[in-house]
Amino acid sequence: MRVLLLLLCSFVLAGSAFARTGERQLTESQAGPNAEQTAKEQPPVVQANEEPNLFSKRMQLYKKAEAATGIPWFYLAGVDQYERNVRLSRKDLPDPEGAISIYFAPDVWAGAANPNPEDTHPGTIAFFGGVGVDGNGNGKASRHHGEDVLQAFANHVLKYGFDNENFRIALWEYYHRDKAVGMIMGFAKIYQQFGRIDLEGNAFPVPYRSNHSYKNTWGDARGWGGRRMHEGTDIFAGYGVPVRATSYGIIEMKGWNRFGGWRIGIRDLNNNYHYYAHLSGFAKDIKVGDIVEPGKLIGGVGSSGYGPPGTSGKFPPHLHYGMYKDNGYTEWSFDPYPHLRKWERMDKKAKMQQKIHK
Repeated sequence: MRVLLLLLCSFVLAGSAFARTGERQLTESQAGPNAEQTAKEQPPVVQANEEPNLFSKRMQLYKKAEAATGIPWFYLAGVDQYERNVRLSRKDLPDPEGAISIYFAPDVWAGAANPNPEDTHPGTIAFFGGVGVDGNGNGKASRHHGEDVLQAFANHVLKYGFDNENFRIALWEYYHRDKAVGMIMGFAKIYQQFGRIDLEGNAFPVPYRSNHSYKNTWGDARGWGGRRMHEGTDIFAGYGVPVRATSYGIIEMKGWNRFGGWRIGIRDLNNNYHYYAHLSGFAKDIKVGDIVEPGKLIGGVGSSGYGPPGTSGKFPPHLHYGMYKDNGYTEWSFDPYPHLRKWERMDKKAKMQQKIHK
C-alpha cells in the first residue's frame, strides 16, 4: 500500500511540475540531495568476459602497430573492437580468433584473381592485387596473424592520414557507413580517455536501495501513436529517483522524443545502444559526446512523453530501459530483462560485500 501511495503521489507531482517545454536539468531538490552519492553507492562489478592476458596481448599489438605506423593505438583499438562486436553478432562471418578481430575476406587479402585464396606469400599477394602484407617480418602474410592484419589495415589508413578528420574519411572509405564511423570514433575516444581497453562491468540503472519494481514487458503491445511493440523494460520508481549509466559508453543522443519524453541514448563498447526514456530531467552538464561509466548519474525517473516537448504526467513515473544491438548492417531491439536481473543481483552482492568488509 505504501508503494502504491508513493507512486500515485509521484504521478500527480509529475503532471504539475513538468508541463512546460524546454530541456530539463535536475535540481538538487528534484533529484534528491544525495542523488550523486546514491547513484554511485556501490562500485561497478567487473565481469570477466575476456581473459586479462587477452586484453594485455591486444594492447601490446596496438602499441606495436602505433610505433611502426604512427597511427594512435586507440584508433586501431576502436576499429578492432567494432569488428570484434560485428563478428560475434553475425552468422555470415567467422567468430574472432586470436587477439585481433579485424577481418579480411580471403579474396580481399590474397587478391580476387589469386588461385590460392589462402596465399601467404607477400610477392604473389601483391601481384594479384591483394592487401595482405607481412607485418612481423617472418616472411609470411597471414590474415590469421594479428600483426599482419593490423599492418594491412594501417596501410589503408595511411593513404588518407590519421588526424581526426582524415581518419574519419579513411573509415568511411572502408565501411561506407556513417554509423560504423561514429561507433569506432566513440570507442577510440573512450579508450583514449581511460588509457586502457579492459573496460568491463555494469550497474543496475537505478540504485539498489531505491524503492523500485519491474517485470518483463519487452514485446508487449503498445497503442499510443500507433500500434507497436514495447521495446524495453519499465522500471517503476518514485519521481526523481536517480537514473544511472549501466555500462562504459558514450552519449549518442539526448533530448525530447514524443514517445519517450526526455531521453538519453548511450552506446557501449559492445555495439549495444542503451535507451533511457521518460526521464524527469538530465544530470547537470551532461551532453552528447560525454563518456560515462557504470553508475554515472545521467538523470532522474519521471513520467515525460506522449506529447509535445514538456508533456508529463500521462502515466506513473518509471524508467523505460531499452537495449539495441548493431551488427554492422542494421540495429534491432532485444530483451533487456535478463541483463537487468543479472545487474541487480550483482549490485546486491556488491552491497552485501561492502557491509561485510566495513
